[in-house]
Amino acid sequence: MRFKSNLRVAKPPSKPLMVYDGDCNFCKYWAARWKRNCDGVVDFTPFQDRQLEIRFPEIPQGQFQKAVHFIDADGAVYLGAEAVYRALARNRERQWPLNFYRHSRFFAKSSELIYHFVSRHRGFFSWIWGTHE
Repeated sequence: MRFKSNLRVAKPPSKPLMVYDGDCNFCKYWAARWKRNCDGVVDFTPFQDRQLEIRFPEIPQGQFQKAVHFIDADGAVYLGAEAVYRALARNRERQWPLNFYRHSRFFAKSSELIYHFVSRHRGFFSWIWGTHE
């Protein structure tokens, strides 16, 4: 269940951008954690930011609700677990998950299945992580 995206944006960001659900405490928690691990080389913004519609009209607003999106500086768009791994890989110490993802079909498929399971049960995982309100 690899979340393959053939999307590209015509006007890519100058710095890679991770888009997440800013209304979800669980998502905000993980976005903040990933941001710390990216050492400032990736920008983060919630999909509720109306500027996204203007900046990236190629991405339907409803699609942002399905998974995190990593919009690379070359215009390529990645979703789900692959998006997370690509963002983290900007930190040299965190490149190994993306390498596994690229070279192991089992790891890639497992990563996406786990990502989608967690995303569909965010309320439960938010309670476990203590990020619920």
